[in-house]
Amino acid sequence: MWSVTGALGVAVPTAAACRPKHLLTSSNLLPKQTKKLHLYPQQPLSLASHFSTSFRTAASSVEQQSDNKGESTKYYFVVANAKFMLDEEEHFQEQLFERLRYYGENEKELDFWLVIEPKFLEKFPKITQRLRRPAVALVSTNGPWITFMKLRLDRVLADSFEATSLDEALAFTPSTLEFDKPKNWVAPYPKYEPGWWETFLPKIKQESVA
Repeated sequence: MWSVTGALGVAVPTAAACRPKHLLTSSNLLPKQTKKLHLYPQQPLSLASHFSTSFRTAASSVEQQSDNKGESTKYYFVVANAKFMLDEEEHFQEQLFERLRYYGENEKELDFWLVIEPKFLEKFPKITQRLRRPAVALVSTNGPWITFMKLRLDRVLADSFEATSLDEALAFTPSTLEFDKPKNWVAPYPKYEPGWWETFLPKIKQESVA
């Protein structure tokens, strides 16, 4: 505060104005206390645990979709002859095992299956005319992924259909699969063992012999 004294009206600061003022501080201006985050590397899961997790989620998915019999679900597929899909195209096998591992690590419900001689092919005469038999289809409810697999595999045919239950969508005709062993295997890695596809067959047991 200021006061006016004397004839000249000179402004003189009062004693209150000369007192030192305490600085106002805000807790928001103080540096925040930080906490140390201890990050531990995630322990790798074994392939067996990946498979078992996927099988558990697959079983729940089958039950849920089978219960909704009044509702139609759209299924997408790529199909080719069994020799190409299961014995010659190794990229196909690698893609499936990698996806199964990813689903196991992220606890995702399995939404893709291999179907040997699927009965839904009866709805696609134009496709069956171009197929060597026995045929194998990769079926999924994930349309974009099936499109990716179509581009990845190239020599396959693709389409979609609707079914009111998973049992209907994955219905099959029992078949026996027999592939001749190559006379000269020149790749630097061993050939996959016959029957690897059993991992990806639906819960409805398909009768196939390698």
